[in-house]
Amino acid sequence: MSLTIHGIVASRAVRPLWAAAELGLPLEHLPTPYKDGATRTPEFLALNPNGHIPVLVDHRPDGDVVVWESMACTLYVARHHGGGDGSDIAPASAAEDADALRWSFWTVTELEKDALTVLMHRVAMPADQRKPELAEAAEKRLHVPLRVLEQHLQHQQARGQSHLAADRFTVADLCVASVLNWARAADHVLTSYPLTHAWLHACVSRPALAQLRAKA
Repeated sequence: MSLTIHGIVASRAVRPLWAAAELGLPLEHLPTPYKDGATRTPEFLALNPNGHIPVLVDHRPDGDVVVWESMACTLYVARHHGGGDGSDIAPASAAEDADALRWSFWTVTELEKDALTVLMHRVAMPADQRKPELAEAAEKRLHVPLRVLEQHLQHQQARGQSHLAADRFTVADLCVASVLNWARAADHVLTSYPLTHAWLHACVSRPALAQLRAKA
């Protein structure tokens, strides 16, 4: 079996690419950009009719499996290509699987929009197009999910566990960190939550992510 992942590292495609890198999986990476109509070709739309990256194709003996939506791609990689024995990012129990699901969905609903606003209006957009007031409003709203995350990490620490779902880095951490990393331009906000700040730094400092970025 092998994987093909469509999408550039500087996009939501980083999530399944990071998961594959953590697992050391052989894959074909097609750095399809999200601009200039690359995702609107008939060939790409046959894979994802929404015209978005990432798209993952798992080439299996019984036929190709196509997955789109970044969190779905990432969870699929962990669930179907990880060991499931507690030695890697894959869930090793029903409880860990539940954490991977709830934290990835939580991230999309509670965190992503405001983290992306901070990224765009603090860093990514040309300076003359940024709207600081939008970034400031997003940073204020981020305090709500950050308090939830900090409280959970405190609970985990009391149980002797260093990460969201276990005492090791799992796909739950990867999914949340890949989004919260967008808000690092608001470091003055993140430092108000010391466990979250330290946890995020540890997640995005992992060698697999560094190697992935170096190849981009």
